[in-house]
Amino acid sequence: MLLDGGVLAIFSTATVVVHLVGVAHAAHAVMNVRSSQGAIAWSISLITFPWLAIPLYWILGRTKFHGYAETLRSIYAQHYKLIHPIYSELTKFQVAPPDNLAKLQPLAEAFTEIPFTSGNAAELLIDGQQTFEAMLKKIALATNYILFQFYTVNDDQTGNKFKEALIAKAKQGINIYFLYDEIGSKKLSRPYIQSLQQYGIAVSAFNTTQGQGNRLQYNFRNHRKILVVDGEIAFVGGLNIGDEYLGKNPRLSPWRDTHMMLEGPTVQSLQNSFVRDWYWATQKLLEVNWQVKINQETNQTAFILPTGPADQLPACKLFFVELINQAQTHLWIASPYFVPDEATLSALKLAAMRGVDVRILLPNRPDHLFVYLCSFSYYTEMEKIGIKLYRYKNGFMHQKIIVIDQNIAGVGTVNLDSRSFSLNFEVMGFVTEPRFVQSVKKMLEDDLAVCVAVDLDEYDKKPFWFKLAVRVSRLLTPLL
Repeated sequence: MLLDGGVLAIFSTATVVVHLVGVAHAAHAVMNVRSSQGAIAWSISLITFPWLAIPLYWILGRTKFHGYAETLRSIYAQHYKLIHPIYSELTKFQVAPPDNLAKLQPLAEAFTEIPFTSGNAAELLIDGQQTFEAMLKKIALATNYILFQFYTVNDDQTGNKFKEALIAKAKQGINIYFLYDEIGSKKLSRPYIQSLQQYGIAVSAFNTTQGQGNRLQYNFRNHRKILVVDGEIAFVGGLNIGDEYLGKNPRLSPWRDTHMMLEGPTVQSLQNSFVRDWYWATQKLLEVNWQVKINQETNQTAFILPTGPADQLPACKLFFVELINQAQTHLWIASPYFVPDEATLSALKLAAMRGVDVRILLPNRPDHLFVYLCSFSYYTEMEKIGIKLYRYKNGFMHQKIIVIDQNIAGVGTVNLDSRSFSLNFEVMGFVTEPRFVQSVKKMLEDDLAVCVAVDLDEYDKKPFWFKLAVRVSRLLTPLL
């Protein structure tokens, strides 16, 4: 009986302590979580179910990535004489965007050191076969170095094809730097990495959890997909390295995705993003080619927008909201995930209300059930405003595209969800040249031909259990 009483006392004390800790964490959530909805959700969870909510809050609750910005400021101060001339050289190519996009210039300057530049050439790459062939061709032509960064690299037929191509160049004395996200590439085998290292290829995970206060922060991702060859050619877009991107996953086949190849100052901008990520991961500053090779013949105006949870302001969300606000006639977006925050949702609604043709292309097959269910919760709101939703029927659509009027098109890694806007390191390439914009729009027109327009009354016809799952998914979005 005495033992039972002692155990009871210990349990009671532990319960009180855990609940008090839960209250303290709830106060922290109120002061630090990025949205009022998220703060409320976390606070209720932490006070009501502290045993479960506290460890989840340690992993999922933070939205600021500590140490990254401070590390970059430190390296800039240490190597000012080396780094400052690089930016000075790139600013020689800086130009103002077209008059109808003038309002984007202050944001571009605020969020990136190298905003709109001239002398670029962008080539649209549609689907995995075209993208991988172009990448492998440029890798084979490398004469100096290769920067290789992907969120996911798989140890499969496609992954091994790239491994063999990189090893072949390493044997020729080409410097190769291979950066991957440890969560996105969790299935990447140790022998795969060792085989690269055996031939002198420098390999590193992004190391999201390194640094003070980051040990449990597995909620952040480096979602960028970048390839730079010799500082003269670069690739960016939605494709990772794996067989599924060639449609070899039966459940998601065929796979629909988009990348683009760049020349000009935008190459140095993507290179700059890689060099920063590499320094965070390895504490090593790369020696690369910063001399800009412009394309006078095409001479497109473009810029690169890298964003992430280390930004002082929510750059990705703010830029996309302003971009949506610029639309006058057309606003077409393709995204595999549609979980917009309130600011983005409001901007989309306002665009539709002022007569803009707002079309959002989504996949019909889910690869992540949670976000797939959540997208249904917006159907009623979309119907009232006149926003058109389309479901891509020919396999799985993974591309991340935005087109505004005939003025600007973006290709990159940003999904239309809160994770891309707040938790992921992302990168988008934007081009204002009319022919390129038209080519992106034509591509989306072809995609629309294999889409089905969503009947926005469809949600009302769903069974109760489905509606309940949708509403629960919507309620949980602030926690992520």
